[in-house]
Amino acid sequence: MKKLASIAIITITLFVLACKTDKKEKSMPEPMAQESNLIGEEVTYATDTTSMKGYLVYDSSISGNRPGILVVHEWWGHNDYTRERARMLAEMGYTALAVDMYGDGKQALHPDDAGKFSGMVMRNIDAAKARFDAALELLKSQSTVDSTKIAAIGYCFGGSVVLTMANAGKDLDAVAAFHSGVQLPIMPNEGIKARVLVCNGAADPFVSEESIKAFKEAMDASGADYEYIAYEGAQHAFTSKDADSLGQKFNLPLAYQEKADLESWQELKELLNETFNK
Repeated sequence: MKKLASIAIITITLFVLACKTDKKEKSMPEPMAQESNLIGEEVTYATDTTSMKGYLVYDSSISGNRPGILVVHEWWGHNDYTRERARMLAEMGYTALAVDMYGDGKQALHPDDAGKFSGMVMRNIDAAKARFDAALELLKSQSTVDSTKIAAIGYCFGGSVVLTMANAGKDLDAVAAFHSGVQLPIMPNEGIKARVLVCNGAADPFVSEESIKAFKEAMDASGADYEYIAYEGAQHAFTSKDADSLGQKFNLPLAYQEKADLESWQELKELLNETFNK
């Protein structure tokens, strides 16, 4: 009987303690979710021949209009990575539009398709200009955008696109290209209006020394305001955290490098601050 009584006392004690613990846990306030003032929305726009799907994002807590930034995707197409960069720009106080250069929001799941899609755009420069212009006009028309203050950034294929559009004399205040080819359909010339930043990996096998030399010589001859930065040891796609897995999956020389990623983003911030006097 004493043994049973002892067991009963222990059981009751444990039950009481458990109840107290449960009440204590329930009485603790739940952590507050951090509110975001970012407003993101799907947008559609078109040329005479192609319908495109973009993503527009801005900070609703900021009053009045602000500079607008176009974000052009890698050769994989308009995906979450492009939207993430657009949101980062919105957090900095800009209105950003992640554009669609392929049409219908098309994405590539294999490098063969990515090469095919990007090649079709870059080989048909008139169509590329029309698609870029459609995105540019959409961005300028937004109530949150100062249409006199526009920049464009791009990654990989997208970097080549924004550099080409700057060389074509598009009405852009600044462009920034990350891990981008510099052998372009339209090479630098005196028609460039934008300030230009190129952030590439010094170990990127897709960007030859010959093409870099030709690009710099053309930029110098044009009298453009530009900076070319090569990050030591950085390979292609160094800003993308998916680069390692994609490189392994498709046996491509892709690799994320945090140092180059952070430093190149800081360079972009400084370019935009200096350009728009923020």
